[in-house]
Amino acid sequence: MIAFRLEGWRAWAPGLESADDWQTWAQSPRVMPDDAQTQPSCAFLPPLPRRRLSRLARMTLETAWPLCGEDEQLPFVFGSRHGETSQTLTLLSDIVERQPLSPTRFGLSVHNAIAGQWSILRGQRGESSAIAGEADTFEHAVLEAALQLDAGASSALMVVAEELPPPTYAPWIADVPFSYAVALRLGKLDATMETPTGDHWQLRLDRARGDSPCALPHALNFLRALLTHETAFEHTWKTRRWNWQRTR
Repeated sequence: MIAFRLEGWRAWAPGLESADDWQTWAQSPRVMPDDAQTQPSCAFLPPLPRRRLSRLARMTLETAWPLCGEDEQLPFVFGSRHGETSQTLTLLSDIVERQPLSPTRFGLSVHNAIAGQWSILRGQRGESSAIAGEADTFEHAVLEAALQLDAGASSALMVVAEELPPPTYAPWIADVPFSYAVALRLGKLDATMETPTGDHWQLRLDRARGDSPCALPHALNFLRALLTHETAFEHTWKTRRWNWQRTR
């Protein structure tokens, strides 16, 4: 079991940018229209580095950036089950058409590229991780961030992001209803600290007896539960049952 304090959150999806947008969505979750073109502005970045970012990278930075102080050094965890599907498809198409591959595009398609871009653009010199799990990538990313707290960090930052894949991937990828990014800032529990009710969480892993997939991606369902003040819920994937409990 792990326990942590939720110090802050940010999320982005097409048509859902502000906390109020997400609060409304949480009351009645729905699939958001996604034309695969709409992307966050990342207005905090200069134009040149902003243009070099992929859509998935923009989503990640848009949500993570406000959760990290200007001169703060935080462990960073990036989680994505599918990663840069659009970039990968372009590279594969070039191979089929016998076109030369772009070293830059290839470098930015690997799974830890976004974590590297975060480190460079924010001047972060600490630990960073990139995780590709299954449908419970969200829980594995939370676990990795919590382990950073156990290792001595006072806070840790994690982002789970998925981009709606190109139609070519439709037969194989069915768990991304629309593009989204969810960023959480985790902190250590401190019994002496005054924190708002609902900020303390426990996560426990049990063995599942049957697979009951969540109707929403796990990161989005956590956000829904957070904003609707649920005290307990679970996510099941294959033999893993993740039990979430709000302890305060």
